[in-house]
Amino acid sequence: MADFGGGELDAFRAEAAQWLDDNFPKALGQDPEALLALVMSPTEATGDYKVWKERMGAKGWGVPTWPKAYGGGGLSAAEARVLQQEMAKVGAVNPIGGMGVGMFGPTLLEYGTEAQKMRYIPDIATAKVRWCQGFSEPGAGSDLASLQTRAEDKGDHFLVNGSKIWTSGAQYADMIFCLVRTDTSKKHEGISFVVFSMRDPGVEIRPIKLIAGNSPFCETFITDVKVPKENLIGPLNGGWSVAKRLLQHERSGMNGARGAPVAEPALGVVAKKYVGEDAHGRLADTDLRTRIIMNEMDKRALAQTVRRAALEAKGNSGPSAATSILKNANMKTMQDRAELTLEFMGHQGLGWEGDDFTADELAAVRGWLSGKAGSIYGGSNEVQSNIISKRILGLPDLTQSH
Repeated sequence: MADFGGGELDAFRAEAAQWLDDNFPKALGQDPEALLALVMSPTEATGDYKVWKERMGAKGWGVPTWPKAYGGGGLSAAEARVLQQEMAKVGAVNPIGGMGVGMFGPTLLEYGTEAQKMRYIPDIATAKVRWCQGFSEPGAGSDLASLQTRAEDKGDHFLVNGSKIWTSGAQYADMIFCLVRTDTSKKHEGISFVVFSMRDPGVEIRPIKLIAGNSPFCETFITDVKVPKENLIGPLNGGWSVAKRLLQHERSGMNGARGAPVAEPALGVVAKKYVGEDAHGRLADTDLRTRIIMNEMDKRALAQTVRRAALEAKGNSGPSAATSILKNANMKTMQDRAELTLEFMGHQGLGWEGDDFTADELAAVRGWLSGKAGSIYGGSNEVQSNIISKRILGLPDLTQSH
């Protein structure tokens, strides 16, 4: 059915606006950035935020386009956009997120059995269970298919041994979706995709402290963990195909496409506080002004491209290899923005701690450092460039030409 909107869409807009008026705690809308910080925080929800999270989960609108049968909203893509617009009007941010929503859930909807969908999806849709990703290993980063974590067939279960690294949020997660080797005689065709609890005996988690001062990543050690056969997602030794699909979903979440927009101060406005204005009220540094404008143009062009890509993929095909382009473009835009911010802050952009720096200045420094990882996680820039060259441009694989 064509996605044209019309009277039915207007009726849904009114319904969404009324529901938000009845259910979104007004106090949260006074500071959308603070609300977004709550959404991103690993701590348990409390107060008004807890109420908001529970109400969105019960309504299914945290995952608006997922089927109602599994706890989703059952909305069309057009209705989901209307909901996002109405949420933005009142300063609401979607409180249902994480890897379950952005990565595992969409993949399970495509590859999971009915029993697996009924078991896992509702708890993702209500944010009752948090997930983490067990892909990378100390010897398997960009060449992920060389992973060595073993899953031995023990009849009614697999016995898993090995280790994972850069496991985002492992210290807070309840469950993990994990790539394991079930056939040592083949590389890509010997990998399977399983899930298990992070509370299982034999799972050990060690947070890794990064240069920005936080610990979003962990080492995860897996020793004699029993994984029931029904926890196998997709076919045995077919995990590589499932993983590739999941990574497309991950990259689609790195292009700025998800969530209700939160107002962000224009860089030029902030820069004037540090650099000053000329006689015409413009940023005094003409070169800096030009580069800030170019970054804003890149940001807006990316947003329009993301929107167009979403409209062109309204069917059930899901994300494509184009997510690699958008992922690289978004990370470049974000990193350039962070560099510009530190540049116009001058010596105030060098702070790490202390009363001589404002909270925004300290956050800018740590954000700049954290943002460097964006070129690596989710598939490095080089990996994305290879995907673009082979799957979009159709260029030959030079590594196999000799």
